[in-house]
Amino acid sequence: MFTRLFFVMTAIMLAVHVLGVTVIESVFPRPGSERYMERMRRAASDAEVAGKLLSGPPAHPLEGVFMPGHPAGPPPGMRGNEPFDFDGPPLRPDAFMERPGGRPQGRPDGFHIRGIWPPHLGLLFQLAAILIASWVGARLLARPVQQLASGANRLAQDVHAPPLDEDTGPAEARDATHALNLMQQRIRTQLAQQSRFLAAVSHDLRTPLTRMSLRIERIEDNDVRYRLRQDLAEMNGLIDATLYYLRERDDATGPRQRVDVLALLQAVVDDAQEIGQDVRLSGEAAPLLAYPAELRRAVVNLVENAHRYGGAAHIVLADSPERVTIDVCDNGPGIPPAELQRVLEPFYRVESSRSRATGGVGMGLAIAADIVARHGGELKLSNRPEGGLRVSITLPRG
Repeated sequence: MFTRLFFVMTAIMLAVHVLGVTVIESVFPRPGSERYMERMRRAASDAEVAGKLLSGPPAHPLEGVFMPGHPAGPPPGMRGNEPFDFDGPPLRPDAFMERPGGRPQGRPDGFHIRGIWPPHLGLLFQLAAILIASWVGARLLARPVQQLASGANRLAQDVHAPPLDEDTGPAEARDATHALNLMQQRIRTQLAQQSRFLAAVSHDLRTPLTRMSLRIERIEDNDVRYRLRQDLAEMNGLIDATLYYLRERDDATGPRQRVDVLALLQAVVDDAQEIGQDVRLSGEAAPLLAYPAELRRAVVNLVENAHRYGGAAHIVLADSPERVTIDVCDNGPGIPPAELQRVLEPFYRVESSRSRATGGVGMGLAIAADIVARHGGELKLSNRPEGGLRVSITLPRG
């Protein structure tokens, strides 16, 4: 934005300058120059070289160029005239000097006589002034907008970021900043209301579910009791996943920590193997900045999905200077290509291959994708050529 403003302001100022000079020169004549030229002719007629001046270009005595006693005056014994064009500035005018005796002599080394600056030098100064003014003006205009954009980016990353300063910048920028701060405050208020609502719903739902679990144990029919337990466990899992997705996703707002990704994944593998799950880990990577609890939750969800639908999970860790990649692969039926993006939506499940008989409530992938997005990364799904599903997590460094 600053570059565009700089060029636009430079073009406008150049156009105004050229137009103004054109108008002034065309509207306002310069009669004073003719009178000045006539006075110089009359003054030169009394000089010793009046005959030369009348036949040559307009000139004035060389001795009049310098004040009496000035250290830069002409050398003693030299006299002559310097031609002037009174209708415009001359280009490095030459001085014609004579020694006593009439022999002309050129200008001595280091002795320069100028009436005024050359015109091209004046144009360069004008152009430099226009460029400096354009640069300063573009900076002043772009700074409030850049600050507003930076604040909007911070708000997108953290809704609890400090509000922007509303006392700087032009009126339009202050109004936009006030609107952004007001929007941030409303978002915070809505999140607080949502948290209170979810806490109330969680309490109201879990109370009857607890009573149901106690009553189920009194049922004598083992088959009925088993099915009711399964339904109750599914309801509890649905509540837990929903509450996490709606509430816990806003907890990762503090600074990130330096996380040893290999150690974190190895802990996940060890926990899964302790309960009898077939999970393997390969590869290595250097530590990176992340939310360790959130990242662990995402990987655990992917491992549970892989074990649930494929019977085993293989975690592959890869590292590069720009990113860290975590692939979780299984040997299950995979997902139809048309459904690969939809399964990342909350509560969406592919019933043809992954039914409720396998457990789950359709929230594992959605939660994992949300966690990866808060890390600035990306989660992608793809079917493996040899069969099964591959879930790839890409986390940027820095």
